[in-house]
Amino acid sequence: MTIHIDTLNIPCIIGLLDFERELEQRVIVDLKADYNYRDNEFVDYSKMVEMIENHLQKYKYELLEDALMGLKESIFENFNAINRLKIKISKPDILENCSVALSESWTNRPL
Repeated sequence: MTIHIDTLNIPCIIGLLDFERELEQRVIVDLKADYNYRDNEFVDYSKMVEMIENHLQKYKYELLEDALMGLKESIFENFNAINRLKIKISKPDILENCSVALSESWTNRPL
């Protein structure tokens, strides 16, 4: 099975610039998570969304790279059924004429 979480909007502190450290800005998280569904064992996507929101609001990352790595570690730790994970974090409002994003994919264990 694959969970898709698309365009999760989260107000949080993320960035290096002075104004980014003072005021929350909107970030968008897109996620794809593969897991083996067996005997009614499933991944609760509502709990995953809540964990992602809480994580980003708590840690106030300076770098998107660190935010990606922190989310990856937290998701694999809290949802051990997940085998593969792809996360994209976008900052749609940081530049006037574009959205900026970083993404990465990881394998926790073979499917």
